[in-house]
Amino acid sequence: MTELTNERGAAIGAAALTQLFGEARTHNAFLDRPVPEQLLVEALDLAKMGPTAVNSQPLRVLFLRSEAAKARLRPALSPGNVAKTMGAPVVAIAGYDVAFYEHLPVLFPHVDAKSWFVGKEAHAERTAFQNGTLQAGYLLLALRALGLDAGPMTGFDNAKVDAEFFPDGRVKSNILVNIGYGDDAKLYPRSPRLAFDQMAKAL
Repeated sequence: MTELTNERGAAIGAAALTQLFGEARTHNAFLDRPVPEQLLVEALDLAKMGPTAVNSQPLRVLFLRSEAAKARLRPALSPGNVAKTMGAPVVAIAGYDVAFYEHLPVLFPHVDAKSWFVGKEAHAERTAFQNGTLQAGYLLLALRALGLDAGPMTGFDNAKVDAEFFPDGRVKSNILVNIGYGDDAKLYPRSPRLAFDQMAKAL
């Protein structure tokens, strides 16, 4: 993993902000250019550094690279998502481990945090879902930071994905992310965003 250094409290540069947010787009078409597996490793290594409750780290990812693997996903996709997903160099199934707490003795060793979740399935699943979703967001930013483009999607049948890829029930699918080098020529115009005062209040 690349060593990360920066002056604490300093803002990142304008170019980085532009890459992560300003010009980042949801891509529906990708260039015929392979994605090195090492970039996926680096992206996950970055994403896992983001904070999660009790360092729970429930994100679990399957990176589908082969045509055969993507074909297994196809029946679960909404019709409008089939072509772009089959055409993506990589498709990530970002899920969450509902038994994440089994790792807490290592990940959060200074208290018995595992006992907070054992036998409390609803609490454990909510924690896994919330923090797995946080980590999926970190993964999107990490992919963009490494020069890749992404197209996150929720238009799929979770039950079908889980039955096909996570049959033991411990991991549940959350979002899909198409990954590659986006074809800018096929981007739609950017949609509007809400203003600050439509989204937030400072009290």
